Amino acid sequence: MSIEEQVLQVARLTREASRQAAVLPIPVKERILTGVARRLREHRAFLQEENRKDLEAARGKGLSAAMLDRLTLSDKVIDQTADGIDEIAAFPDPVGEVVRMWTRPNGMRVGRVRIPLGVIGIIYESRPNVTADAGALCLKAGNAVILRGGSEAFHSNVAIVGLFKEALREEGAAEDIVNLLPTTEREAILHMLKLEELIDLVIPRGGEELIRFVAENSRIPVVKHYKGVCHLYVDSAADLEMAVKLTLNSKVQRPGVCNALETLLVHRDIADKFLPVAAERLIAEGVELRGCERSRSLVPSMKPATEGDWYAEYLDLILAVRVMDDLEQAVDHISRYGSQHTESIVTRDYETAQRFLKEVNSSSVIVNAATRMSDGYVYGLGAEIGISTSKIHAYGPMGVEDLTTTKFIVLGDGQIRE
Repeated sequence: MSIEEQVLQVARLTREASRQAAVLPIPVKERILTGVARRLREHRAFLQEENRKDLEAARGKGLSAAMLDRLTLSDKVIDQTADGIDEIAAFPDPVGEVVRMWTRPNGMRVGRVRIPLGVIGIIYESRPNVTADAGALCLKAGNAVILRGGSEAFHSNVAIVGLFKEALREEGAAEDIVNLLPTTEREAILHMLKLEELIDLVIPRGGEELIRFVAENSRIPVVKHYKGVCHLYVDSAADLEMAVKLTLNSKVQRPGVCNALETLLVHRDIADKFLPVAAERLIAEGVELRGCERSRSLVPSMKPATEGDWYAEYLDLILAVRVMDDLEQAVDHISRYGSQHTESIVTRDYETAQRFLKEVNSSSVIVNAATRMSDGYVYGLGAEIGISTSKIHAYGPMGVEDLTTTKFIVLGDGQIRE
């Protein structure tokens, strides 16, 4: 069977299963999901053994430490993933929710009801926990899903999807509700992206190159997340101790993820007090600093920043630093160089905080918290299918509700068009 035929077969099976996924009773969906979470915990050793195969191959290919971190199914990652699926299982079911109902002058009632999207294709790299998160979110929202993970996580992904299929079979549900493409050949993506009659939405998760490739080649609507150029602005009215803590956490805790801090903006009035202290702590954590002239006058060990540094998503222990004259200049910088992902301000001034919330239009805008808090799990969504930086059809971390749409329902008693 050719790659094209394999992809088509999987898509047809998933499409057929999506009809059942859309009408699964709420208790059945909950039992399937809690069954997946239980299996993740019970089969931890098996999952980590399969994951080790992927890690060994990745090291052999010379993948970076950040990529290896994203690939690893540690105890913490497995526990958090299982906890997230349990949380998703307990959420109110969005399918069938009457969003709004109104009565027309002729007595006819019109309403909007939430329904599944249908079949969702997820194309992603590295992180095998995405396999579990995506399967759980799609199922909760009544969708079927086709997963196409990267070759570097193939063994891990096969293992996780196997646990989903076990849980589906246990409840008498079609195991094709959650499917994984059986090949990691890039050609498979191109065939998948042509199947607009079988797949309703494509969500790519990974590097900018992958997302642009998907967006440029897809006949299917695509939710895009090109990159995370996240900013933290330390205002003149900031609590400086808090600002240092938030800067460190935003940059250092997991530098290889999309909500890690990439550019630090500092108000000129507190730059001389804040920057030397923050720089010392960052450098001690192995962070390379690249600063503007004013930043470097306060921290001479900084490398000079180039224009390209303001656009950069490093995904590494590198941080661009720039001194700002005021809030307006900081907002202008974010608007020009940002990627509409996540921006944070540190300030004790209420009016300044409100201006930042109003004037910055990224998908997450934060006051006095780390950029790393921009996450579906942290926000209480259980998990996220991705973080959309395009405003249609969703914006920011996408949870269960973002994997549905609405249809009109009309209740009449004989009305006709005159």
